[in-house]
Amino acid sequence: MTIAQACLLVLLVLIYQIGHDQVVSLDNGLALTPPMGWMHWERFRCITNCTEQPNDCLTEDLIKSQADKMVSEGYRDAGYQYLSIDDCWMAKERDSKGTLVPDPVRFPSGMKALADYIHGKGLKLGIYEDFGTATCQEYPGSEFYLQKDAQTFADWGVDLLKLDGCNSNVNDMKTGYEAMGQFLNKTGRPILYLCSWPAYVQKMPALTDYPAFKKTCNQWRNYDDIQDSWDSLYSIIDYYGSNQYNLSAYAGPGSWNDPDELIVGGFGLSSGQEVVQMGMWAMMASPLFMSLDLRNVRPESKALLLNKNLLAINQDPLGKQAIRVWKINKVEVWIKPLSKPGASAFAIINTDDEGDPRVFHLSPAELGLPQTAQYNMTDVLTNEHFGPFLYSQSIKFTINPTSIFIAIADPS
Repeated sequence: MTIAQACLLVLLVLIYQIGHDQVVSLDNGLALTPPMGWMHWERFRCITNCTEQPNDCLTEDLIKSQADKMVSEGYRDAGYQYLSIDDCWMAKERDSKGTLVPDPVRFPSGMKALADYIHGKGLKLGIYEDFGTATCQEYPGSEFYLQKDAQTFADWGVDLLKLDGCNSNVNDMKTGYEAMGQFLNKTGRPILYLCSWPAYVQKMPALTDYPAFKKTCNQWRNYDDIQDSWDSLYSIIDYYGSNQYNLSAYAGPGSWNDPDELIVGGFGLSSGQEVVQMGMWAMMASPLFMSLDLRNVRPESKALLLNKNLLAINQDPLGKQAIRVWKINKVEVWIKPLSKPGASAFAIINTDDEGDPRVFHLSPAELGLPQTAQYNMTDVLTNEHFGPFLYSQSIKFTINPTSIFIAIADPS
């Protein structure tokens, strides 16, 4: 670190401390329910060779095409608002004034023009940066430029910032992420703040500070990046099921645990496994950020992404994150309280990846539902109503391998 950089870092800390005395929380009024949108990373990665892969190359035309489909195919009207660009959108160097610059070949119109296009579609633009000296793909990072970058994003009309944590010191993250939150607030523009900070310190108990994450960020990544496979998907579900650090206690209006993007509509999951992800992201009150090519979507994947019952569970205003009640012999049960008095959503996952469908006989009591005289139930996927069932009455469930059953249980 040069002397100039060290002085700048001290100045940023002082500015942060002054702001921190005045504003002690995120205080941006956003994300009162889990944010919904589209993010490019899992599907399109850092594809920048537009000669070899013109249809998948990260360009303003690609982003506009996804925006067009979000509108024409009904995703926007279903609640998917944000269209977020991840890493690799920048030029490799800042300009002479130290300002970030979009890649001039792939984003020739600039980010302000792209934001205007996105806003004209009734959508919101998200963008990516990194707390460190460089992004994960070695583009310019925000270290020593936090305030400048926050103002640049606001001037462009950005509505969401995802701040990653590659090429940085984990011991500096608390100060740095909190400072960026303050700088975003000071711009006067409502910018949803997605932090990767917890994911970098998750295995360091001394640095894992969920009260600080909740106070600083609208949503936060706290586990590994999702990959397009069942093993990756289930590892994330199992991590949340362990409820390490009491994750569920910190989810609620304005602040959400983020298990990463939806890979529904990708290549690696079976149809049943896609239902598991969509169902569990709904149950866990997770932000719903699709990562697929909206120009080419299988009908069953589209129907799942637009399933009104699942979206209603995810967007329930109570904002409770589901917890795993039990896990025995490759079956597990999750419960999510809902805003309707006495009502809950429950999910039964068959994680066995071999053999035939399994039959389970479980009563509302064995499912872990709150005690009451009886329950009526609604299958979330088929909208079929069944019951009533007494609290101790056995109910038959048949579930395919690596698949799920989800229902609403209502005592009325």
